[in-house]
Amino acid sequence: MSELGDARKTHWPDELAQLEEQARDARLQSFYQAGCVAPDTAIADAPLVALDFETTGLDPDKHSIVSIGLVPFTLDGIQLGMGRHWVVRPQLPLHQTSITIHGITHTDIDQAPDLNDVLDEVLEAMAGRIAVVHYRSIERPFFNVAMQWRLGEGIQFPLIDTMAIEAHLHPDRIPTRWQKLTGKKPVSIRLADSRQRYGLPHYAAHNALIDAIATAELLQAQVLHHFSPQTPVSDLWL
Repeated sequence: MSELGDARKTHWPDELAQLEEQARDARLQSFYQAGCVAPDTAIADAPLVALDFETTGLDPDKHSIVSIGLVPFTLDGIQLGMGRHWVVRPQLPLHQTSITIHGITHTDIDQAPDLNDVLDEVLEAMAGRIAVVHYRSIERPFFNVAMQWRLGEGIQFPLIDTMAIEAHLHPDRIPTRWQKLTGKKPVSIRLADSRQRYGLPHYAAHNALIDAIATAELLQAQVLHHFSPQTPVSDLWL
């Protein structure tokens, strides 16, 4: 199977080295110093961390992170004992719509720490690993804006997007008008629907740690069914 996305991909080891030189915050310097594996590293040998954010909305310039879930894993197994979950106080107010989705209420965040207070732990858990997310328009952009607000500088890191993989596998997922008339249904690439195609169990959605575990399992299934454990990590990262 061909690479996902643009062939002119970021060479992440070099990019992280440059970011280390440019970073002013010591925590970001340490994060970038950990680097990442070489692009030709087999996905089976790559240290991965599934990452999920729950947010107050979908626009990183208008909404905020309210919880973070992450769990380290490889293709061989998920390190559940090292999974972490943080509820953090958003800089922008909660809206009823987002409360309905993720269940985090004003009471939950009243005494919650700011993201800056747990940043050391989050960065340490991510350092040296390739982040795995489902829908890259959330975790990297939201984290980048959150760092700009707090530190005056953003953050960048390599990631693998399981939703992008599903989109790559189902390029004709949106039926044409004629196909709709003949009864063809669109193929959903949402996390729960994607997992169902691989026979993975149903999990309750919108808890950041559970969604991170669900994303880790999904990547394991995607590689098993459509790739090889020897696939270079650069074929998948973005």
